[in-house]
Amino acid sequence: MDVVLVHGSYHGGWCWDRLRPELEARGHRVTQIDLPISDPTLGASEYADVVAAAIPETSEPVLVGHSMAGLVIPLVAERRPVRRLVFLAAFLAVPGVSANDQRTAEPIDGTVPPKTAEWTAVGDDVWMVGPNTATELFFHDATPEVAAWAVARLRAQAYKVINEPSPLRRWPKVESAYVVCRDDRALNPAWARTAARDRLGVEPVEIDGSHSPFMTRPGELATLLEPLFV
Repeated sequence: MDVVLVHGSYHGGWCWDRLRPELEARGHRVTQIDLPISDPTLGASEYADVVAAAIPETSEPVLVGHSMAGLVIPLVAERRPVRRLVFLAAFLAVPGVSANDQRTAEPIDGTVPPKTAEWTAVGDDVWMVGPNTATELFFHDATPEVAAWAVARLRAQAYKVINEPSPLRRWPKVESAYVVCRDDRALNPAWARTAARDRLGVEPVEIDGSHSPFMTRPGELATLLEPLFV
C-alpha cells in the first residue's frame, strides 16, 4: 500500500522517521511530506497542493494526517484519487469555518494546560514554540532522548491555516478513519471521539499515549494503522 504521511503544526516530514521503518517492514511504500508551514502567505489549499504534487499519478494512496493536517488531507482528496483518509489526533474541518472559530465553539483544545508558555512571535503571524511547551503539549511521554531530538527540529508555524475559513467545500466521498490518542494534551480526546462519530460516521480507534505516537510508540502505532489501510 502507498501511504502518505502529512505532519501537523511546527513539525516536518522528519517527525515520521521512527514510524516509517515500521510501516516499510510491513510492506508499505511510505512518502513523508514537508509542508511549507513557515510561509505566512500559504494556507490549507497550498499545503494540499504540495501533498497532491508529491503523489505519483498512478498511485491511490492512504493519507495519514496528524493534528493540523486534518485540515489539509480532505482537500487533497478533492484534487486527486485517494484510497482512504486517516485522521491521527487531528482537526476535522467544518467547511467555510476557521479552525480558530471551531476552537471557540467546540472543546477541541487539550484539557491539561502546559505549565510553561514558550511562544515566540517571529512576525507576520508566524510563531515558534519553545522546547518545554512543545514537550508538554506534543510528546510528554517521550524519552528525554526522543524529546530532545524532536524539539531540535521543530519549525515556525504560520497561523493562516488556523485563522482562514476552511477552503473545504464539502466532505469528500472517501472512506475515513480516526485515531484518538488517549493521553493527548494538545487535542481533547473526548472531542475527537465525538467528532469522529458525528462528522466521519466512524467509530474511532484508540492508542495510549500523547499527541505524537509516531515518536513515542511507533511500533504500536504501525500495528494499529495497518488494518485501517485496507
